[in-house]
Amino acid sequence: MNNLLLLLLPSGSEWVIIALIVLLLFGGKKIPELMRGLGKGVKNFKEGVNEAKEEISKAKDELDEPVTPAKK
Repeated sequence: MNNLLLLLLPSGSEWVIIALIVLLLFGGKKIPELMRGLGKGVKNFKEGVNEAKEEISKAKDELDEPVTPAKK
C-alpha cells in the first residue's frame, strides 16, 4: 500500500514543473494572495478541529461525573 502511495506522489523535478505551471497560470502577484488564503483556510480548519476536540472532551467529562440523587 505504501509503495503505491509513493508512486502517486510527485518527485523533486515534478514539483518544480508544477511550481512553474502555477507561476505561469496565476502570475507572480497573485501567488501571495493565494497562499495567504490557503493559510487562513488551514488556520480555520485547525481551530475547528480544536473546538470539536474540546466539545468531545467536555461531553466525556459530563458523562464521567457521578450522578447524585435528588434530595426531597
